[in-house]
Amino acid sequence: MITGHVFIAASLDGFIARSDGDIGWLLERDDPSEDHGYAAFIQDIDAILMGRGSYETVRDMPEWPYTRPVLVLSQTLRDRDAPAALAGKVRFTDMSPEQAMRMLEAEGRRRVYVDGGRIVQSFLRAGLIADMTITHVPVLIGTGRSLFGAVPSDIPLIHEATRSFPSGLVQSRYRIAP
Repeated sequence: MITGHVFIAASLDGFIARSDGDIGWLLERDDPSEDHGYAAFIQDIDAILMGRGSYETVRDMPEWPYTRPVLVLSQTLRDRDAPAALAGKVRFTDMSPEQAMRMLEAEGRRRVYVDGGRIVQSFLRAGLIADMTITHVPVLIGTGRSLFGAVPSDIPLIHEATRSFPSGLVQSRYRIAP
């Protein structure tokens, strides 16, 4: 059975990016000497599913940061081909979360990294997230793209672990309660 997994950072006030998509406040806090667990997390992931905003944030980085196939859910990008440099690494669709997960499962995928605020929100609403690792960065940015939005009902979580880092980052792992 296919499962969705979240590994994401947010400001202490719950934003994953500024309103314009800027994540400079996050990159400024990145301490390469600290192991925040991403490498271990991504080892067990078969595919990455993200929204247009996340894709546009990483698309122009000097080096493509992903070693797994990426599926971008987007109404506006759905008919486009990936840029030449990303051919075979990225594809676009306007499928619903449920349809995208069924397609990935049919391709043999089992563990999917779900990334991006609106995408995480829609996957939570659809009940497609198994667990979340959320790293809070000790900064208040006041406004921006929220990690969590409105939900139709409570989504109970089971806390599994919390750890803090010398840089001030605090990371918690939660499982979605059955």
